[in-house]
Amino acid sequence: MSPAGSVVDGPAVRLRVPTHEDAFVWHRLFDDPEVMDFLGGASAELSVYEELTARQRRHDAEHGFCLWTLLDPAGDPIGFTGAQPWPRPWGPTGETEIGWRLARAAWGRGYASAAARATVERVRAAGVPAVVAMVDPRNARSVAVARGLGMEPAETYVSPRSGQSAQCFRLVL
Repeated sequence: MSPAGSVVDGPAVRLRVPTHEDAFVWHRLFDDPEVMDFLGGASAELSVYEELTARQRRHDAEHGFCLWTLLDPAGDPIGFTGAQPWPRPWGPTGETEIGWRLARAAWGRGYASAAARATVERVRAAGVPAVVAMVDPRNARSVAVARGLGMEPAETYVSPRSGQSAQCFRLVL
């Protein structure tokens, strides 16, 4: 499936399957302590994004969805949003997680909410019956995006790596 642009109650968002070059873009966009504040605080190495973008291309080919590169109306990458099978041995194992991460310059413009709504539409069309979003409860912006999708808070998990709590939000599609 080749994602096309969508307009869903907010700014125009375009989502595309991440390219190898997007690993470099994501690394640059997310090399910001504020962006990474609720994700452990430290920037990831480039190799992490190279593996992540490769895995997302495989997810799209296998499932029809992935973490897509999010483009602004001018076509410039501003982050990612999408869905993937929960990738960790703890938490909502076996479920499909939706998520979003934007460059700080793109915050507060409605991109995350519009892209998350487009993601819900796409995973629903792919036959996914329900999704979860794992959110640090201190991250008011992400909590607002999850609630705006109609997601309901469910379990709380503690990350064995960081010791931080993560609120699991659920949405039946």
